[in-house]
Amino acid sequence: MKNRLKVLRAERDWTQARLASELEVSRQTVNAIETGKFDPSLPLAFRIARLFGQAIEEIFTDGEEA
Repeated sequence: MKNRLKVLRAERDWTQARLASELEVSRQTVNAIETGKFDPSLPLAFRIARLFGQAIEEIFTDGEEA
């Protein structure tokens, strides 16, 4: 699944460690999500969306959309 997490994090000038702290996950989890190696659980996706004030669909896509 593709995502805009790295872009959103960079816009706030946050490190992966800072984002991980905000989401209460490990930095390795943030890295895995950003690189597409791990898809977040639905509750985590909702926490990410709330943190950035966006809908889940604005952050995550299935990669088939243009």
